[in-house]
Amino acid sequence: MAADETSIKVSAAARDRLAQLAAEHGTTIRSLVEDLAQSTPTQAEYAERAELARAELASALGSAPSPEAEAKAQALLERLGGAAHSPRAAA
Repeated sequence: MAADETSIKVSAAARDRLAQLAAEHGTTIRSLVEDLAQSTPTQAEYAERAELARAELASALGSAPSPEAEAKAQALLERLGGAAHSPRAAA
């Protein structure tokens, strides 16, 4: 194992599912997990994106959206399934 590598322990069921997903995507479990780790934002990154979005809206509209408008937008995203991984605190 190279110095910059490590191993993780998962259940046999999780390993089998990862193997199936990797095969379906024509990749390896390693690549699948690395892609997930690189492409899934952290809560801090979600918060940063939310702040950038607020700044863009404030610039375009002349003022930032109110907390009530943000709550309505968050609720709409949740109903549409687009905010499944987005923490509410970052919205």
